[in-house]
Amino acid sequence: MAVSLSAHPASPRDSLTVSVDRERRADRLWLRFIVEGDTDAIEWPRKTIAARTHGLWQHTCFEVFVRTGDGYVEYNLSPSDAWATYVFSGYREGMQPARVTATIDGLDGAENYAALEAVIDLPPNATGPIGLSAVIESTDGTLSYWALAHPSDKPDFHHPDSFVLELP
Repeated sequence: MAVSLSAHPASPRDSLTVSVDRERRADRLWLRFIVEGDTDAIEWPRKTIAARTHGLWQHTCFEVFVRTGDGYVEYNLSPSDAWATYVFSGYREGMQPARVTATIDGLDGAENYAALEAVIDLPPNATGPIGLSAVIESTDGTLSYWALAHPSDKPDFHHPDSFVLELP
């Protein structure tokens, strides 16, 4: 069941589309982020060790936000195979590394698309709607911001009104 992400109005306009397939598997969530269009114009991070890495959102990265009973968890999923998870006690408050992990199953593609598959461990107290988003860096260094919803005039994936998709 795919959902489409839209570019933030302040993001550069290009011919890309971004969608996400997802499926709940017990206490895990399988995701497939699909970017279609001129994928050669995207700056793809180089492969690295599949390990927890800080700062992934500064380059091409796919993200998931999951509400919990006492805040939310942010997952950063890089095409490099690096990942990160953070727990927040409130809106952009109390950021700490989360105990849940993510597994990147690789980046695949063809002439006009690229797709990243990943599996995230859901927090035990996951509740309510989730947010899905992407940061796409072009080869000229500009960033575009994609999400299910853009409730503010600046890109803000942490905004509570960005969590709009029911957890499957």
